Order: sequence, then C-alpha cells, then structure tokens
Amino acid sequence: MKKLLINRWLKNYLFFLINLIIIEVLFIFLDGATISKSIVRIVLFNNILAVLLSFFMSFAKDKLNKILLAILLFIFTFYAFVQLGFNNFLGVYASFNTSSQLGAVIDYIREFILSFKWTYYLMFIPFILNIVLLFIIKKYNLKDDFKEKSKLQRFLTLLVLLIISSSLFYGSLKIKFLQNKYQMISNTNLFLNPNPPTMAVRQLGIMAFGISDIKTFIIPTAESRELLDYELKKQEEEYNIKYARVIDDTIFNQIIKDEKDEDYNTLNKYFINQSITPKNDYTGMFEGKNVIVIMMESVNDIIINEEYYPNFYKLYSEGWHWKNNYSPRNSCATGNNELSGLISQYTIYNMCTANNFKNNKYFTSMFNLFNNKGYYTASFHNYTEQYYYRATIHPNLGSQKYYGVESLKIPYSNEYRNWSSDADLMTKYLEIIDTYDKNVPFMNWITTVSSHQPYGVSSILGDKYYNMFKGKGYSSDLMRYMSKLKVVDDALGILINGLEERGILDDTVIVLYGDHYPYAISKDNINKVLNYNLDDYEVERVPFVIYNSKVSPTEYEDYTSYLNILPTIANLCNLDYDPRFYMGSDLLGDSYESKVVFADGSWKNEKVYYNASNGKLIKYQEDAYTEEEIMDITSKVRNQIDVSNRVIKSNYFNYLENKFKEYQNKEEETTE
Repeated sequence: MKKLLINRWLKNYLFFLINLIIIEVLFIFLDGATISKSIVRIVLFNNILAVLLSFFMSFAKDKLNKILLAILLFIFTFYAFVQLGFNNFLGVYASFNTSSQLGAVIDYIREFILSFKWTYYLMFIPFILNIVLLFIIKKYNLKDDFKEKSKLQRFLTLLVLLIISSSLFYGSLKIKFLQNKYQMISNTNLFLNPNPPTMAVRQLGIMAFGISDIKTFIIPTAESRELLDYELKKQEEEYNIKYARVIDDTIFNQIIKDEKDEDYNTLNKYFINQSITPKNDYTGMFEGKNVIVIMMESVNDIIINEEYYPNFYKLYSEGWHWKNNYSPRNSCATGNNELSGLISQYTIYNMCTANNFKNNKYFTSMFNLFNNKGYYTASFHNYTEQYYYRATIHPNLGSQKYYGVESLKIPYSNEYRNWSSDADLMTKYLEIIDTYDKNVPFMNWITTVSSHQPYGVSSILGDKYYNMFKGKGYSSDLMRYMSKLKVVDDALGILINGLEERGILDDTVIVLYGDHYPYAISKDNINKVLNYNLDDYEVERVPFVIYNSKVSPTEYEDYTSYLNILPTIANLCNLDYDPRFYMGSDLLGDSYESKVVFADGSWKNEKVYYNASNGKLIKYQEDAYTEEEIMDITSKVRNQIDVSNRVIKSNYFNYLENKFKEYQNKEEETTE
C-alpha cells in the first residue's frame, strides 16, 4: 500500500486532478460566476483528463516527467487566463471556429492586454507554487513503482479507471438532479457541440469546453433534427379581413411532398407552419419612400445627448425610437450583427458567420425585398475587406452595388487606430446619390467605422473633440470614444442637410442602430455617462431609430433587437414578403411579443430576465409568467436559434429559391 501511494503515476494523477480543479474554481470566481451544482460535472470531467494524462506521463523518465508536468500546467493555466481576457474584452470566449478573426485581435493587442483585470493574474499562483514543488523541493523525487508494471497491466488499469470515470461523468450529464429545468440544450448535446460557449463553460468547465471546441473544429458534430412538436403544427389565427396577408402555399406544399432530403424538409416544414402575421395600420406608411439604413459602429446610448450630439438627437427625438433596444454581441459582432439586420436570422454564436458563409444567398434579404419592389439598392462602408468580406457578402445578399473605401475614394489609413472619417463617407455618399435616377426610389445600407476602437491610444479622430469632454471626470479612453462619436454625429448632420438641400428629406426614411456597445471600455467607465445598471446584458443597449420628417415623435418601450428591423421596415414600405421566413417580427404589429434574445439564448423583457448560461431567472413582475410559460418561451427561443443556424449552414434560402423557380417553371410549362 505504501508503494502504491508513492508511485509517480499516482502523484501525477493527483497533481493534475488537484491543479485542474483549482484552475476551474479560480476561473469561475475570476470570471464573475458562482459555484453551482455543475461543479460536480466539472470535477468528474477533469478526473478523466487527469487519469489520461497521468497514464501517458508514466512512460516518461523523472526529469522529462517534471518538465512535461510544468509545460502542461502552464498550457492549462494560460488557456484559462486568455479565456478570461477574451470574455472580458470581447464578451465571448475564444473558439477555433472564430480563428479567422485572430488578425483583428492582434491589431488590438495592446488594448487587449491592458483590458486584463489584475485579478486574472491570480490564475498563475498554482503554477508558480507547483514550479517550486517540482524543481526546488527535492522530496518530490520518489520511486515510480507503477513503471515496473507490465504494459498490459498499465493498460488494463487505465481501462478500468476510464470506464469508472467516464461512467460517472456520463451520469452527471444525464442525472436529473444536476440539470437545470429551464436549460433547453441537454448537457450531452452541449458536450458534443459546445455552443453557446457561455453555457458550455458554465455547465462543463473551461477545460471541457476547450477540448470539445478542438474536437468540433476537427470533426464537426452533425446538427440534431429535433424540432419541438408545437413548432410543426399549423398555427391557425383569425384576423380582420382588412389586414389579411394572403400567401399561396401550393408550390411550397408540393416541394415538401417531393423533397427527399430530410434536413431541407425539416426546415421546409418548420417555416410553412409558422404564423403569417397580418398587416396593420402602419402597413405601407412609407411605401415608395427612399430608405437609408445606417449601422453605426460601436454606438451605444451615450450618443443620446442633445448637447454633444445634436444631429443624432434630432433624429432620435423627432422620429420613433425604441427605449429598450439591444445589439447582443457574439463572435465577430460587427459582421454578424450586420448580417442579422439584413436577413433577420440569428447568426452562429461561436463563428464569424458573415465571413464563413459569405457565399450564401437569401432571396429573403432586405436588399432583395426592395429589389423586387423596383428600388435601386446599394451599400457603403468606409473601410477595406481586412475584417469582413462585404464586397462578396453584400452582392450575394442582393445589393446592386457595393462601395468600399477604395471605390469611394476617401482617405483612410491601414493603421488600425486611425479609421477613416464618417464625415467623408457621408459627403461622398451624397455625391453618389446625385447620380441616381430621380424616378427610382432607393434603399441604401451604410455601415460606419469612425467610432471603432481603440480608445486607449491617441488617434486623429479620438483627439479631434477630446477637449470637449475634459474636466468632467471621464477616463481618457471614454473621452476619445466620445470624440469619435462626435465625428459620427457630424456625419449625420452632413447627411440630413444634404438630403434637405436636395429636396428629398421628406421622402426619405432614415433607420439607425448601433452594431454593439464600445466593449473596449470598462463598464465602470461607461457608467460615468450612463446612469443605469449595466449588468445582466444591460450594457448591450444601443439606440434604434426610425426617422421621417413627417412622423410624430414617439418612444416605444417594447424590448427589441436588430432582428426586428427587416420585418418592421418591410411592412412599413409594403414590401412583398413572407413573415414566416424571419426570426424577427414587425415591431408595430398587434402580435409583436416584447422580448430581446441574447447570443447565448438568454432573454428578457419588462417582466422577466432568463440567463441561459447559468439557468437563473429574475422576475421583474412577480405574476409575470408561470413556470410552463417560461419554459415555453425558452424552448421557442432555443428552437429559433437552432433553426437559424441550420438555415445558414445549409444555405437554405438559396435552395428554396431554386426550388420555387423550378416548380414555377414546371407549372408554366404545364399551363402552356
């Protein structure tokens, strides 16, 4: 027994198990989470990892064994440390699926490193103590009795231990006591495919997430075809005939009947069984008017300030604005949230969806809906293709012309701190619309860039209005950000004045929203300006405005996000669209359900906040929902995210468009 206790295999096993558990517990606390019953599952997984590592280490000689122990412990510690930084800086955990954006992180490496809280460095304490133990305290050099065992004995020992450890871990994935009743993704599926990452980290631990992330990157996990039964039942609702939106499903039903591909047909059945929301009093209110949608880079509610940003405030206060609008961040937030605004689908949380699926086509996109209405569509962005491939993405979404910074011929710098000016962008934009056919309405999409980070270093635009904000107790990075916001406001002033001078302001609808909050600035510094609590995703509030000079100023309190922009505009402009194909809804419709859904499946409205990552529920109104209603909403949310992900991965709408054309051609040939 004495020999067993001192052999190197057992020491290595205890070394890994104890240190991995310490790393996991430290990570939980430093990441701002709390210990929950999932710690049982986390310990059991790390036990499997410790068994495997100690087995392979048993073949190494003493010196090599020590070196490998130190290297592996450093790798585990450094991985957890970097993930803390990523989540703090970007709001997401790093994943191999987002490796295409590594260049963007490298560009901001200074800001990234400076964003690390000092407490994160506590992660290295166990590593330092163990280095002392391994290389300074000589008593660690003990005889390795396990090495004397035959290879067969060692393998059998490993096999028995793995069977026991794996059985316990598998049980922790299944046993009811360790599950959260509101969690709509089983822990088994979460282990096979760690998406959303925040839920995977909370339920499985950072080490299990990392290993599963590597596994799914190398060997992708097939999507489950399960859809909730209630989603596949035709939702029959009666509406006033005045507002009926009639859609002929003859061809769609025939496609479903003939389709042999189960994956496509699952989606076909899902969409055909969604509700056809009716028209309403707002339908066609902006029919025939020009539409300009502006996605403002890193713009949050700080811009709602009449003194500093009068041009934005004019649009905000004289138009319609939504008080509880959010732009939930996921991996590659700018590109993904732009895509969601254009197609009203949830992007894939742990992936640069816009880039990875840049060749996808959507006949349902905002551009294509306006194209079908006879509009001229175009899109504009005052930067290069370095981060997002808009020159490919936008034309595939139906933009008749995409203007990047080179084709706009405006000054820009390859130095990431010095972005091009949005004022130059709007000046050039006005010159371009002067070339449009005056008898054809236009729909244009503009993505700005001036207010992009970094804010922690001096820059041309960050310094331009810096002195305006001195003496107010703001941090320097906040003042540079606010200076950049002033450039955005200048650009909006140029646009408003330019449209008015051309006599088309009254005939133009301007839609504005922020792609995400300025995540490079700490919540504490943001709170120097904003006076509401930024926890529970409140930091992700951004402005959303619909402006036309003829509307009555209105503030809406419904909870919403960029998903609802497309269907809302489509109804206002009386476009020919099928509301079943969108995950968003018309905000002005009677059936709109106030709710914002965050990237990990969390959701909130005026009644409830549900955190999908830890399964916690906060009721703002005690009599808000029953437990069954909470689970029903959560199920529907999870289902919509899953369906969107399959839509994007399978290029579904390109398939469906081709099917519609094929069957329409057959129908025409038959009638002839």
